[in-house]
Amino acid sequence: MSEKYDVRPGQSIELLKELHILTREGKLNQDSRRKLKQVYHLYQFIEPLLAELKQQGGDVTLVDHGAGKSYLGFILYDLFFKNLSDGSRLYGIEARDELVTQSVDLAARLGFSGMSFLKLSVAESISSDKLPSAVDIVTALHACNTATDDAIRFALAKQARYIVLVPCCQAEVAAVLRRNKAKALGRTALSELWRHPLHTREFGSQLTNVLRCLQLEAHGYHVSVTELVGWEHSLKNELIIATYKNLPRRKPSERLTAMLAELGLEELAQRFFIPALARESEQRIANPA
Repeated sequence: MSEKYDVRPGQSIELLKELHILTREGKLNQDSRRKLKQVYHLYQFIEPLLAELKQQGGDVTLVDHGAGKSYLGFILYDLFFKNLSDGSRLYGIEARDELVTQSVDLAARLGFSGMSFLKLSVAESISSDKLPSAVDIVTALHACNTATDDAIRFALAKQARYIVLVPCCQAEVAAVLRRNKAKALGRTALSELWRHPLHTREFGSQLTNVLRCLQLEAHGYHVSVTELVGWEHSLKNELIIATYKNLPRRKPSERLTAMLAELGLEELAQRFFIPALARESEQRIANPA
């Protein structure tokens, strides 16, 4: 089969070359073919969310946090946004100036006028006036450690309809577990889950994502968790998709608070539960499904 059949109709060949999915001669080798399949696999999770938003009318706004080289953003724009003749816009948030500059230049060369790139940390973006007051969808793929939590905080503040997360390295919870280990060992048998250093790291990572899911549910979101098969970093392969449904908040809020108390993580309450945002979310009117 010719390599061209692995590229979707209408895709920018220049973009695929810039992303090193195609060689300069426009060919696919085994490694780039695998990379292209990974891109499509990721896109298949996000495209239905974008399509649903578009069916409901109006412009679509997506913010991609920790964008790096904006690999995801460019693919999403090429496959979905560039065919929209409206005010829909995709923002890439990245703290490294050289990567922002590269993305701005590439978007200009490709004529992707609906893309914006901002040199901001994820935390800074929450209060930045360069972003709209409300956004439709927030993505954060491999935003390291607490940057994923900042992306969640951003999404809650911007009343995002959808949140798509692939968490990366996460050390904050493990550090608190490690610091309080001696006290926990004398208080609860559950501390055996993180008594050994390797288990502390792995349990801390697992627990972080459990707390994130509860936090999203405590703000009225329906949460699904699955594997992102085929993504480059297979050891960090968890995909969290949250959809705002205006669901009851009391039970997940209680469970989140109880877990923090049981595991000696009360000092992280403000990281995983934001009462002011919870109150705001209770007052929101859910958009029709």
